[in-house]
Amino acid sequence: MLYFDKRSRMKRIISLFGLLLIAVTMTAQTNVERVTPTKATGNGIIYSLPKTSFIINVEVTKITLKAGPYYRYAERYLGVKNVITEDAVYYELGKITLVNKGVPDPGNTYKIEFNQKTVAPYAYLTREGFLCAINETYVPEFVDEERRVEHKEMAAFSTSVYSEELLRAGSESRQAEVASKHIYDFRESLKDIITGNADYMPPDGEALKLMINELKEQEKALVNLFAGIESRETAYYDVSIIPEDELEREVLFRFSSKLGILDADDLGGEPVYMNLTALERIPELDPKEAEKKAKSKGVVYNKPGRGRAEIFYDNKSLLKKETLVVQFGIRDVLLPVLFEDKKQPIKIIFYPDTGSIKNTSN
Repeated sequence: MLYFDKRSRMKRIISLFGLLLIAVTMTAQTNVERVTPTKATGNGIIYSLPKTSFIINVEVTKITLKAGPYYRYAERYLGVKNVITEDAVYYELGKITLVNKGVPDPGNTYKIEFNQKTVAPYAYLTREGFLCAINETYVPEFVDEERRVEHKEMAAFSTSVYSEELLRAGSESRQAEVASKHIYDFRESLKDIITGNADYMPPDGEALKLMINELKEQEKALVNLFAGIESRETAYYDVSIIPEDELEREVLFRFSSKLGILDADDLGGEPVYMNLTALERIPELDPKEAEKKAKSKGVVYNKPGRGRAEIFYDNKSLLKKETLVVQFGIRDVLLPVLFEDKKQPIKIIFYPDTGSIKNTSN
């Protein structure tokens, strides 16, 4: 069971991440705030425990092909066989990543109450209200993730290469012949400049570089009239899912080489599936022990289990990853007595996205 209706809400969880920039560097940081109990809060701190959600980031590249006007003559005049012969648009499914992201569990919100015997406490909470640390300064982890987002406008055939001779050539076959002659002329001129045999040589290195680049651009523009143009545009999409338990062949989204990424219920594409298998489930506490801890009004935290996520498409595995899963674990309690040593107050740091203990010290 999932926390969304695929038919009505899938569009909400597939979001375009990046499209317009040449390169994007993402810096992920947990936003935290120090909280000190006051009379206004009843000498307590309100916090929530998270449950596991997964953010699946999908790379999709759109390829646009444009056939050149002289593609029929590419082999005859240039000796090139593999050219674009018709206009087309298609999509490629690229890299897929999966991130374990905690989301608030509405049924598990708690209040830490400190009595007079407790050392003056403070805690760090995330913006979502997840517990980061008690009696210890919390330094968020930085995750730098570079996503190269290539966006290119559909290239057009340059009109600057249509010389007077080419325009007067008449038939398409004759135009192609003239264009090929210009290509070989540019190549010969480029060779002469590089070898120093040209009748005119640029006065300095910068002018030489500009002339070489200009010749290469002109030659490429003419070759495009035969070979065609290919443009690539890469975008990133985030798909979110909150599992209640194990998943088997759960449709995350669909993909079509003609249409790109689609909603899970859009039959225009083939399904991209996700399996989630429990590798380790944390056993429940003894009922008597659990009752005793519940009455103690201590600090409740998560003990997540472990799972293996696999994403596959067209019978091919796209991703395999082992990860902590709160839904495969239990909730445990840190007893209040741990916080009553004023000489050596206990310090605890948590993993905010799982609600589990990272380390403790005095």
